[in-house]
This record gives sequence, structure tokens and C-alpha cells, in this order.
Amino acid sequence: MPSDLCIFEDNEVENLYPLSLTRPAFDLRSGIFSLKEKIVRFFPGSRVHYFVRDMLVDILHEKHENALINSLPQKDAYFINSRFLSNSPFPAGLEKSTVFMADGKIAGAFVRSKDLKDDLIADNAGLNEQRCKKFAKMDLQGQWIKYLWDLVNTCAEQITSDFSFIQYGAKLLGNISPNVSVLNEKDVYIAPGAVVHPGVVLNAEDGPIYISKGALIMSNSIIQGPVFIGSSSVVKAGTRIYGGTSIGGLCKVGGEIETAIIQANSNKPHEGFLGHAYLGEWVNLGADTNNSNLKNNYSTIKVHVNGRDVDSQSIFAGLFMGDHAKSGINTMFNTGVTVGVMANVFGAGFSPKHIPSFTWGGINSTEKYNFDKAIETAKIAMKRRGKEITAAEVTLLKKIYDQAQFE
Repeated sequence: MPSDLCIFEDNEVENLYPLSLTRPAFDLRSGIFSLKEKIVRFFPGSRVHYFVRDMLVDILHEKHENALINSLPQKDAYFINSRFLSNSPFPAGLEKSTVFMADGKIAGAFVRSKDLKDDLIADNAGLNEQRCKKFAKMDLQGQWIKYLWDLVNTCAEQITSDFSFIQYGAKLLGNISPNVSVLNEKDVYIAPGAVVHPGVVLNAEDGPIYISKGALIMSNSIIQGPVFIGSSSVVKAGTRIYGGTSIGGLCKVGGEIETAIIQANSNKPHEGFLGHAYLGEWVNLGADTNNSNLKNNYSTIKVHVNGRDVDSQSIFAGLFMGDHAKSGINTMFNTGVTVGVMANVFGAGFSPKHIPSFTWGGINSTEKYNFDKAIETAKIAMKRRGKEITAAEVTLLKKIYDQAQFE
């Protein structure tokens, strides 16, 4: 019988703002898979428990009706921090409770049933360090995800790693025009039901390309791997997508995209540049929206994260945009900009570095978006993809609205 698996958030999850406002950290993505999927694949057959913030419990129950949430298992279990990307499978065959350390921090633990105490998981703070001190210790190799740009910057590597993890038979299985150019075909996967129109260039010389079922790649698009295109997403004619880009399911993209993650159900369908960026769900970027990802003096970029400015330690950082946020045509986002949930951004000139949740305007003038109107817009956008906003989602959005801080 496999051990149970417990995936937990810790007290650094707020550093993943604004995407963490509306989802657990383990539902974020980098590469082909979400962080949750990257963990679960190491534990086939295990029953999964989730430990999340109280504000997300109802959302999680709606998405996963029978999910085990914030409840300890009754038998031996692995506990894995959702922000830790392991380089290899977790240790198996352990006979006693063992804490896994990485860079001096608790990445997880194997806990025997006799050691499963109520205080093992602290409120939104991960594993109880004092209790873990009584366990054996093992060091692991891997990467910590502290900020959203960590997910973006490792995306190319993660696509390559995830691609090698999947076992394939035939690889070009979709409806592919004979006029498609494929470079390094062994690293290209096109799923059944995907359609690739004439004139498309799929260049996997620098990394793999994965095109999911139902995706549509329109004519004269150029995709330079490593790139992932999710199920039923549309790449519009003439789009240029460069390495390190992961586009979730049911998205529509166009223009130029480089080193970017789009969670799912979002639109960037027009001309304009998106780079070193992470967009949430139900985002819509108006025509000729552009973001800067590099300063003219090549200095490292500071990003506003949860009330403070953080030096990314990178010369590249673009746009980090929460769920249901939108931009008007010709919007210009500065380097390292964060945009909160449900913000509706428009105006002339460069945006400020931080645009709070439920902002209306945000550049030349700023008001607080009317909550009821924002929800009505969300309902319309979701209905276009055959989905409805749920009661739990509205409740969560109202909490975010009430807590939104305008500077």
C-alpha cells in the first residue's frame, strides 16, 4: 500500500502575490505541469491531502469535490512543500520519520503514523520545526520557488525536464499541414486533435515543443522551443513564441511572447510584447499592450510584492498579473509591474510599478472598481468559454475586494 501524500503551503506563499490571492501555491505552473502535478508524479497511487489557507478551502472543495483538505492522514505519509521543486524522486523505503532539508529549509518529511500529531502542520506555516527536530534528517537537491519570477526564470528548464519525464510513442499525431517546417522533430510532440496550419515553423533545436490536444496553431506562426501550448489554446496567425514559454489551456495568444507563463483561460490575442511575465486566469490584454522586461541601464529590477519592493536580482522581469485583470489598448507596462486581481488598467503613458486589485484606470487616474460590475464582467467572460463563476469564487473575490489597498 503506498503512503499517503500531503502537499502543503507555508508562510512564504504570500511572496507569490498576486497569483496566490486566488489559488494554492501548488496550482501555479512552470513547464508542462503545475507544481502539484510535479509532486504527485513521484507518488503514483497515493491518496493526496492538501493543506491550504482557510480562505481557499471552499474553492478547493468546489474544484475537487472529494478532496481531503487540512486533515491529517491516519497512516504513514509524505509531506511535501508545494514551493519545492525536487531534482529527483523523494526517498523511498524509509523506516523512521525523516525530515527532508534543502538549503537549510524544510522541503518535506516522511512521517510514520505514530508521529502524526495535531500540531505537525502549523497554521499556514508549513511543518512544525520543533517537532521535525525529533526526526532523522536527509538533505535533498532541488529548487525553491520564492517569487513568481522564479517560476518564469526556470520555465525553459522545466519544460525540458517535464518533456523528458513523459513517455511517448509516435510524436506527430495531430492534423499537420505538409507545409509545416519542423526542426529537430524528435523533440516535438503534437497531440491528437491538435491542428497546425501551413507556414508554421516549429523549431526545437534549443528545446522541446509540446502542443496539447485540441490546440490550433495558425499559419506563419513561429514557435522556438522550449515551449508548451495547452489544450484547446489558439496561437493566432503570425505569432512569435520564444523559449521558456508555457501557455495553459483555453488561451488565445498573438504578437510576440518570450519567457512567459499564462495560467489558463486568458487572452493575449493581439500584437504587442509579453516577456518575463506571469498572467493568471481570465486575463485579457488589449491590442498593442506591451510590457518592458529590461531597463535601459541593465540594472536589476525591483518588483512590488505584497506591500514591499523586492530586488529580483535579475535584469529581466516583466509583468505579473492576477486573475480577471485586463488592460486597454496600447497599455504600456513598465519593468517588473504587479497588477492585482480584477484590475482594469487603461490610460496614456507608462503604468506605475504596482496596480492594486480592483483598480479602475491605474495610470492617469485611479478609482476602485465597482464590485458588482466586476463580477458581471467576469460572468460574461467565463460564459464565453462555457464556464460559470461559483459562489465560493465570488466570496473569495469579495474578501480580496475588501482588503484591496490603494496607495
